[in-house]
Amino acid sequence: MLLSITTTYQPATDLGYLLGKHPGRFQTKALPFGNAHVFFPEANENTCTACLILELNPVELLKSGNNHFDGGFQLEHFVNDRPYVASSFLTTAISKIFGSALNGNCKERPGLAETHIPLVVDLPCLPARGGEALIRKFFEPLGYAVDVTQHPLDDQFTSWGNSPYFTVRLQQTIKLQDLLSHLFVLIPAIDHNKHYHMGREEIEKLLDKGGEWLKAHPEQEYITRRYLKNRSALAQAAITRLAGEDEQAEPEEQENLKERIEKAKLHDIRLRAVIEQLKASGARSVLDLGCGEGKLIRMLVPHGQFEKIRGMDISIRSLQNAQRRLNLNDATPAMRERIALFHGSLTYRDDRLQGFDAAALVEVIEHLDEARLDAMEKVLFGHARPGTVVVTTPNGEYNVLFEGMSEGKFRHSDHRFEWTRSQFQAWCDRVCDAHGYQAEVLPLGDEDETHGAPSQMAVFRQL
Repeated sequence: MLLSITTTYQPATDLGYLLGKHPGRFQTKALPFGNAHVFFPEANENTCTACLILELNPVELLKSGNNHFDGGFQLEHFVNDRPYVASSFLTTAISKIFGSALNGNCKERPGLAETHIPLVVDLPCLPARGGEALIRKFFEPLGYAVDVTQHPLDDQFTSWGNSPYFTVRLQQTIKLQDLLSHLFVLIPAIDHNKHYHMGREEIEKLLDKGGEWLKAHPEQEYITRRYLKNRSALAQAAITRLAGEDEQAEPEEQENLKERIEKAKLHDIRLRAVIEQLKASGARSVLDLGCGEGKLIRMLVPHGQFEKIRGMDISIRSLQNAQRRLNLNDATPAMRERIALFHGSLTYRDDRLQGFDAAALVEVIEHLDEARLDAMEKVLFGHARPGTVVVTTPNGEYNVLFEGMSEGKFRHSDHRFEWTRSQFQAWCDRVCDAHGYQAEVLPLGDEDETHGAPSQMAVFRQL
């Protein structure tokens, strides 16, 4: 992965003093997960560019214990995008290699660290599943001119559309310390992943590097939650401290907001409604997409109509829990033939999804960035094409009726959106028009005259 910083400040070679690196030398530093290299491809009075290249060593990474990937296949520690993208590995390298600049120190020329100079940052590959809009939403309020180019997945053999990877150029006249602190916080927030365990020390890092500018950022809460990987207790503590309030004592494991505010019976109502629709469809083979820990599958098992049941999820941990709760390790050969789980993503074409009578997505789509819904639709409705698809999602209009839920909040910290009834209907209509289905939208739970039901379900039937 590569980061380059360029200035035209006069004399431009002062960038070397600011970074604490000699422009005439190639410098290497060993880190627990690989080697960091610093060099200056151009260094003269008019223009100076500093480059930081980070080479990850997957074997050393695994040995060091810095291997906290969120789900994935068994070789994920060795086969992943981390060596090529700007991520928390890069921001860790920034803190180790450019630590004095990040802390606002310049030993040789102390006053230089407080000087606003023209800077250009190039990130050749930044992963952003929220798309270009997310990148701009995070950087532009800080005064950057932002240039973004998305990388396509297409080649001469495939037509997969665009990838979630972007080349990003940032330009601003700014203190180097401020620029580095922005990168330190926003790169992992945009990537929405970190390579190490998330503990309360991450709150201190966030407040140390972003405390002042983050307070005034219009996306303060969103950035905070993504930086802390949607760990509710950590995020709420950080938001409280950013607001200048005393942090309240919290239980060791804070209950998720959704689990607190939704009555337990609503989830059962939702699952039972889905099962009734699957039964009514006449389906004999069923896909549970985003199966989590397998609750829907457990409820499908007693119904002999369903001869083939498959569950897919992006989280290996959830699949392991589902395997255990469904007792598949001790199951008979016949039961193993009937029920199976596999790892996969709804946004990537997968032949294993084909040939099923029906599919269910129970409270799944709202966990996808809206920019990725188009890919999911093509995979499910265009490629897999089950005869019946049942989708449930929260009704965002109903949230105002939940006690203690403030305006603009979602029921779950990982939700990317919560649609109103009209938004859900519009999405269903668009899917039907594009892929040859018809849809019936139904309420789930007790209906309020003004706000509707707490959840909503669409039953898609192939024409």
